[in-house]
Amino acid sequence: MADPFDASLDILRRLNPKNTATNLSSICSLVPDLTEDLLSSVDQPLQVKVCKATGRDYLACDYNRDGDSFRSPWSNEYDPPLADGAVPSERIRKMEVVANDAFDIYRDLYYEGGLSSVYLWELDDGLAGVVLLKKASPTSGSSSGEWDSIHVFEVEERGSRAAHYKLTSTIILNVDTSKTSLGVFSLGGNLTRQVEQDAAVDDEMSHVANIGKMVEDTESKMRNQLQEVYFGKTRDIVSDLRSIGTLSSIRDEKRLQSEVVGNLESR
Repeated sequence: MADPFDASLDILRRLNPKNTATNLSSICSLVPDLTEDLLSSVDQPLQVKVCKATGRDYLACDYNRDGDSFRSPWSNEYDPPLADGAVPSERIRKMEVVANDAFDIYRDLYYEGGLSSVYLWELDDGLAGVVLLKKASPTSGSSSGEWDSIHVFEVEERGSRAAHYKLTSTIILNVDTSKTSLGVFSLGGNLTRQVEQDAAVDDEMSHVANIGKMVEDTESKMRNQLQEVYFGKTRDIVSDLRSIGTLSSIRDEKRLQSEVVGNLESR
């Protein structure tokens, strides 16, 4: 008999990634004992919340969740309020504030909109965190799209001048179009990549710069892969299955080609 956890993951992999949140909720209701493990193992589109203390939007995921509450990166408070909610230490919180400011600039430069949030926590030999980025296209009656980036990292501090970084990046993409001229088109899926590297450290804030460079490089490579795999392959398939020109124009082109070839052969 298959392990319930592995079976649940297998089911989610086979279903439409656009409905991951709904499907995950359904599975958790069927096997509540697996809820924590599934929520921590399955990447799903990021939720948008509003910080009640500052009025700013932030992104919610399993990494800033405690029970049914989510911690805001701007105020460091939980919503709904938690008296004993887990919060980072003063040292880590200072780095978290700097990281949120830095990636807010990155988001503006690369995404020209959207939202970003960064959450950090301590480890025995360093620290860990997650960088979240989300961009949704303006909703219209005929098309919609969402891009979610989830970058989870671990920092192993090796003395005061060096550190080892592990980064796991996941991009979730969903695009839907419905037009009379094109028909219904739905494209969705996710891509995950892992990288590790050593880097020099001058002070604690060097971790923010080092992680920023890794996220920037990894996202750039993943964007190129998504463009080639998702859109390139889709374009090839559509071109093979559907012609833009009419049948009469295609026949005229073939007849003209035959005439040109015939004239060249007769010379």
